Amino acid sequence: MINKLWLFSTIVLLGLLGSCSDDLNDSDFLAGDLFTDSNIRVVLIDTLTVNAATVKFDSIITSTSSRALIGQYTDPVFGTVRSGTYVGLLPNSYTIDTEAEFDSIVLFLKYDSYYYSDTTNTNTIHIKRLTENFDPDENNAFYNTSSVAYDDIDLGTLSYTPRPQSSDSLEIKLSDDLGLEFFENLQGKIITNTAEFTNEFKGIALLPGTDDNGSVIGFSKATTDFYMRLYYSTSGETDRDQSYTDIILNTSDTPNPFFNAISATDPLDYLQTLTNGELSLSSDANDNKTFIQSGTGIATKLELPYLKTVNNVGGQGTLLKAVLKITPVIGSYTDFLSLEDYMSVYLIDKNNDITSQLYNTDASTVTAILNTENQEYNDIYYEIDLTTYIESILTTDLNSDQSLLLIPEDFSNTVDRFILNGTLNSSTKTKLELTYAVYDEEN
Repeated sequence: MINKLWLFSTIVLLGLLGSCSDDLNDSDFLAGDLFTDSNIRVVLIDTLTVNAATVKFDSIITSTSSRALIGQYTDPVFGTVRSGTYVGLLPNSYTIDTEAEFDSIVLFLKYDSYYYSDTTNTNTIHIKRLTENFDPDENNAFYNTSSVAYDDIDLGTLSYTPRPQSSDSLEIKLSDDLGLEFFENLQGKIITNTAEFTNEFKGIALLPGTDDNGSVIGFSKATTDFYMRLYYSTSGETDRDQSYTDIILNTSDTPNPFFNAISATDPLDYLQTLTNGELSLSSDANDNKTFIQSGTGIATKLELPYLKTVNNVGGQGTLLKAVLKITPVIGSYTDFLSLEDYMSVYLIDKNNDITSQLYNTDASTVTAILNTENQEYNDIYYEIDLTTYIESILTTDLNSDQSLLLIPEDFSNTVDRFILNGTLNSSTKTKLELTYAVYDEEN
């Protein structure tokens, strides 16, 4: 409900029109004769009810992710965050010289610069051989909750200290038994095409160590960055000549046999209550906080139930600006658990299903922008311009049952997490600020 109004004189409005024209031009408001000949006042409404809650999608598609995410770390709020990559592979050639001899096989993984959590700790990667075919779930896709069975025996393993900002690649020596299998099948023409290869070799899983507490690292999916290299050599006149065949990501099948399996186990108790996608966990019930976590499907839901009451201000009027401000909880973010500069805003229905992304009148997407101008005073908040959205609600007779959903732009490509303030604390609460111009006010 509207609890507080701040009133300004006509002189203040005229000053606002002169000094802040850039801001006002974002709305569709036109100051015609009816407006300028009226008794004008500007009303700043900053206590409209905002309901904040946390929701969790049952699963999110990760087969379209632009990177492989591998690693594990323990979070005091979200629990043990873990990501492993499952991928199918194909040789770039089915021919090996009959005089060649097998040397070795190595897996190469190139950093793509993404990381989350503490990269000073050691990470481990275990390479497992898949024992089942990739079987897409509904919508012909793979999800963060998808799984493919694998052999417990390691094909290879590596413990390393990540350098995600470097241009380096990890090199993981793989089992000679695997290399010889590939070599003999290709050299002996036992395997000569894609179908025969995938029938014999389903793919690999790249999994973090079960005891790791380091970071989740992103690796490029480009075929020149993520591949097995099968080395072999032939006798030359004075020395042996080395050659190789690359076994690269399978991009010919639809859907591509690839996904990141992302999970967070043993989070705080109230996050464990989100057992299906239709549930909403009010910030009032969990320490005045809402939560977001990419990769696992946790998101913040925002309801604006009493927008229509703005029309009770009286007289004819127009919305000049609508801004929603939501603040991260102080101390919940660090250099390792960092905040993103932008987040996306979507519309969801009463079942928490996404209906569309939110757009402005110029077809640009509505974005939550991190404002850090007063960071030295711990005054950091996400700012969302909702002028177009709220104006459309105020100018229609329909009551919308849709809510807003706040998630990172790379929701399926990362494991970033956020803890945001709810609506109870007066100094840091999530709030909506409406700047509303009233003219021809009824007596």
